[in-house]
Amino acid sequence: MQAAHRNETGALTDPQKARPKLRLVAVVVTHNRLAQLQVTLPALLAAPADDLAAVLVVDNASDDGTGDWLAGQSDPRLSVLRSDTNIGGAGGFENGLRHAVAHLSPDWVVVMDDDARPEPGALAAFHALDTGGLDGLAAAVFHPDGTLCEMNRPTLNPFWHKRILLRTALGGGRGAFHLGADDFATPGTRSIDGASFVGLFLSVRVFEKVGYPDGRLFLYGDDAIYTLGLTRAGFRLGFDPSVRFEHDSTTYSAADRRIRPLWKVYYYHRNLLILYRLATGVFFVPVLLVILPRWLGRLRHHGGERRAFLRLFLSALRDGLTRRTDVPHADIVKRAGPSG
Repeated sequence: MQAAHRNETGALTDPQKARPKLRLVAVVVTHNRLAQLQVTLPALLAAPADDLAAVLVVDNASDDGTGDWLAGQSDPRLSVLRSDTNIGGAGGFENGLRHAVAHLSPDWVVVMDDDARPEPGALAAFHALDTGGLDGLAAAVFHPDGTLCEMNRPTLNPFWHKRILLRTALGGGRGAFHLGADDFATPGTRSIDGASFVGLFLSVRVFEKVGYPDGRLFLYGDDAIYTLGLTRAGFRLGFDPSVRFEHDSTTYSAADRRIRPLWKVYYYHRNLLILYRLATGVFFVPVLLVILPRWLGRLRHHGGERRAFLRLFLSALRDGLTRRTDVPHADIVKRAGPSG
């Protein structure tokens, strides 16, 4: 606990109260999930303006009534940025962050999907932290039933930490380099290397110095690529379990091992190649020799569309290795063919 100190008049002051309140702005990306947005937006706007100065909803060309519903909202803190086409989650976050920084004057921005939202008191908990030594902070993300959200566990890059690399190589799997239950249960802020765009708080100085996430990635891995790149550039990311978010995600099905729709095969593999090159450094080629056979093994789950899968996969391999991210989305959908 910080001790109180005396100001110029000799009166005792509380350092926590003396620190000026940060102007926090939320950026939410949505596409055709009005029911989820109708939970997330009220959860954000329930926070006092002192804790959350503004909310920007990026509507990625929704056609499910989202635009009309947003137009009917009256809270002056709400802004809407609509895209005429679906530019993917990555495009939505890039455009949203650019707009928020240019027009909403944030000190910090917190990002999330439309199916994720802060738990009550989460934003106040963020403001209570000493973020002076941080450039970003990841929240603890849980499913609505209280279990840890696997896809949103912050990471430590094993190729930057010898002990973690050893644990991973010895069969530790994802658990070796993702924060686990003990980290979520231990109070205090700890360093991380990467995080997801669900409950991630970023200081505006990050954008001023290194720019924004690459919206051309469209979806998959854009958050990991961006945050790992920040850490490699010397920025400081932290995790604190006192800041809690809920993620009501039903994206993945254990029963269906296919990637659906099929055009996502391209983005999944291309973006992971870009991420693995960033994470592994000089170990990229050995890692590539391990993962390529595993990826090709997914063919067995795509009976009847294997030719289209291979077409997308080979395109992803070429563009991932050359770090090309400018292929139009319409071209990717066309490559998937009728089954895409």
